[in-house]
Amino acid sequence: MPKEKPDICQRTFNFSVRSYKLCRELSQPNINEQVISRQLLKSSTSIGANVEEAQAGQSLADFVSKYNIALKEARETHYWLRLIKEVNIFPDGKLDSIISECDEIIAILTTIVKKLRAKTE
Repeated sequence: MPKEKPDICQRTFNFSVRSYKLCRELSQPNINEQVISRQLLKSSTSIGANVEEAQAGQSLADFVSKYNIALKEARETHYWLRLIKEVNIFPDGKLDSIISECDEIIAILTTIVKKLRAKTE
């Protein structure tokens, strides 16, 4: 099983923590914000969970599959973050850092998935 740098495990874990804290701020009485918060929390924490699970993959195909799921969840998370920013729930600039981190995680995961897929073909 290919062993990725532990950095991506820690980085996605840290991202989950940041997302969780953001979701706590979104937990307002407004039902729309509750729905968005729930969606964001599910997708953002799934990124790190799948990266972590990949470390114990049973085969290269399983390893690739977990990273691919993490990438999909990262893209979904990016969607929810952009939506939250666009509807002006938070002041301008508050989400820029977490959106940037999500972009970087997507880029890293895309590179990992492409390299791993090339090995399985």
